[in-house]
Amino acid sequence: MAGRRTGAAGRWAVVGLAVAVLLSLPSLIAALPASDAATSAADLRAAALASTGVAYTGYAQAAGGLNLPVGEQLTSVADLLSDRTSMRAWYRGPSDWRVDVLSPTGETDVHADAGGTWTWDYEGATATRTALTPLALPTAPDLLPSALGRRLLSEATDAELSRLGAERIAGRDALGIRLVPAEEAAAVARVDIWMDADSGLPLRVQVFGKDAAGPGAEAALDTGFLDLELRTPDAAVTAFAVPPGAEVREGQDAQLLQAAARAGRDGDRLRLPAQLTGLDRRSIEGAPRSVGVYGRGITLLAVSPLPRQVADPLRAALIAAPAAVIDGLGVRIAAGPLGLMLVAGPRGPVLLAGTVSLDALAAAATELTGGQR
Repeated sequence: MAGRRTGAAGRWAVVGLAVAVLLSLPSLIAALPASDAATSAADLRAAALASTGVAYTGYAQAAGGLNLPVGEQLTSVADLLSDRTSMRAWYRGPSDWRVDVLSPTGETDVHADAGGTWTWDYEGATATRTALTPLALPTAPDLLPSALGRRLLSEATDAELSRLGAERIAGRDALGIRLVPAEEAAAVARVDIWMDADSGLPLRVQVFGKDAAGPGAEAALDTGFLDLELRTPDAAVTAFAVPPGAEVREGQDAQLLQAAARAGRDGDRLRLPAQLTGLDRRSIEGAPRSVGVYGRGITLLAVSPLPRQVADPLRAALIAAPAAVIDGLGVRIAAGPLGLMLVAGPRGPVLLAGTVSLDALAAAATELTGGQR
């Protein structure tokens, strides 16, 4: 879910004061005791996955510590995963919600309906329509704890889950579970998720990479509600109509899928195996045949051909990264639990990206190229 941009100075003086009040709440409500129900980890997972029908309004913040040197092509994604993102959300259902991403200068609003999303930029007077696609770039609404928690738990097994205690989050009792991925290739050490004790709605999610997983370690991604009401917002709040005179644009997701499909055709299509570095290939209806996604749950690896005009600046950005590994296979970097690798494949440049280790990226590249260096 995500939002709009408005620039009235008087309004933002009020918003700034409101945000300051909200930010002072956690230290006050955290002192209240949290009740820890005797609920199993498996039952908490089931409750979280069943919470898609829980309506709410809330204010959340997500803090990312992933420094992605991806150049100009994916600046918005890099900023999303490396900065603090503040969001006001109104959620009526899976295909009826709105998220306003707050910044010092205004908002960017995202409205969802059954066909996709509208993103409204007030200052630029542009409305961007993004249709539902099988593969999509992450946006601010994906970082809401409710959405992220459900997605990360969707394919977790009982053996990967254990109980944590209880905490007080956004004024509500929250029950915790820990997810430890079983795959050897995983770059994520653990995910801690806290669910509302009454509704199962995920209230906070913390993702820890294997490079920083000890006691007191800082999460690579930490997102949580600071304020939450379990009530259904008015339909008028989430609805969107393109304002008269606004410029209408197509979202980037469809363009990227088309570019990947063209790159696959131009390179005689990347031949993808059924398994890479021990991860099985997923079947994704509607995705280009040259794009492969491997793994499950929190451990995923995406493989895609890239047009040379995209690959060349990306390669330069990766090579310039301080901890880049450059060898005969290509160049690869790790940003917390996220790994990126660009390979000079036999049919053109290939991007490998996912929550896998650098060793797993190298193994996958070797399998794709037949060990050619």
